[in-house]
Amino acid sequence: MNDSASQAVQGPAAVAVRKRGMLRRWWRVLAKPSTRYSLLSVLVLGFFGGIIFWGGFNTALEATNSLEFCVSCHEMRDTVYEEYKQTVHYSNRTGVRAICSDCHVPKDWMHKMARKFKATGEIYGKVMGTIDTPEKFEAKRLELAENEWARMKKADSRECRNCHSFDGMSKDAQTPTAWRRHQGALKDGETCIDCHKGIAHNEPG
Repeated sequence: MNDSASQAVQGPAAVAVRKRGMLRRWWRVLAKPSTRYSLLSVLVLGFFGGIIFWGGFNTALEATNSLEFCVSCHEMRDTVYEEYKQTVHYSNRTGVRAICSDCHVPKDWMHKMARKFKATGEIYGKVMGTIDTPEKFEAKRLELAENEWARMKKADSRECRNCHSFDGMSKDAQTPTAWRRHQGALKDGETCIDCHKGIAHNEPG
């Protein structure tokens, strides 16, 4: 009699008991003290192994935040990167450059990891060639932009605020119109992306 037939004869309760027994046996094996290595050596090995793992993981994570990584695919390099190079975020009088991750990846750990996990969905788009031609990209530009605008709006333009703040704005360094609008936005609880949708990339037509 095969295993499935045997389980059918024994019934669901008996199968559940067998599975619990198997889990207990595995746990005893894993929890059993080693006769070859001391507890101290296991702890030291685990400690340094953890450091190596964390260092490698963090290095890989930061590598995916680099400008070089972001524009390594032609979908970005030939479209939004070229647009970005024409903006003040790329070249300005102070030489302070905001790269892709400064605007699109949160700084704090929890939000950064959530963004990274969500971005893995872009791998599917890459494999399937969703935007691999200028024509395809333009056809989806509005959808892509609206998704990012919604994300930034929901986060109260958190990434913008890493560099910009209402408190840090100088009235004398702005035009009267800009100052008035910023003060109005502060009063009305508006966020950066409400007005600055085309600050780094062309707005969908």
